[in-house]
Amino acid sequence: MDHSHHMEMSYTDPNSTMPPSHHHPTTSASHSHGGGDSNMMMMMMPMTFYFGFENVQLLFSGLVINTAGEMAGAFVAVFLLAMFYEGLKIARESLLRKSQVSIRYNSMPVPGPNGTILMETHKTVGQQMLSFPHLLQTVLHIIQVVISYFLMLIFMTYNGYLCIAVAAGAGTGYFLFSWKKAVVVDITEHCH
Repeated sequence: MDHSHHMEMSYTDPNSTMPPSHHHPTTSASHSHGGGDSNMMMMMMPMTFYFGFENVQLLFSGLVINTAGEMAGAFVAVFLLAMFYEGLKIARESLLRKSQVSIRYNSMPVPGPNGTILMETHKTVGQQMLSFPHLLQTVLHIIQVVISYFLMLIFMTYNGYLCIAVAAGAGTGYFLFSWKKAVVVDITEHCH
């Protein structure tokens, strides 16, 4: 038996609506359909936005949504994950500001209006590489990257409910956590 001929004969044309034909009736059903199911699953993945809750695979092979209740639970979980992601970004910025250890101010004269001279102050901040705050920032960065890719993959399911959950969670997280960032002003950053 020539395996390359068998592989060529059992190839499924993506444009065809007919199931693959199997020319060896003596092979067991589990053997002839074992790899075919994953191929059919890949071919049936939606490539446009849709609203549905049956057979929606969420990140892992065992995590499949099949009921409206499961979709509601997934919506809440994805919403909270996106909110957490936004909160984590703001928390990392806050921790970074608190862990800055070496702060140096440099003042230099700059020409001002009407021939006057103004003093411009630049603040240089640093952090030690081998320190607990930097190690914590590194771990939080890894978590942030993983969550961001999870959210991207969830959005790429093209399921409308899950896409709305990602967008609404990110928006709510930004609304809840980001307002503090906007009002924090460092009084040393003015030029006089």
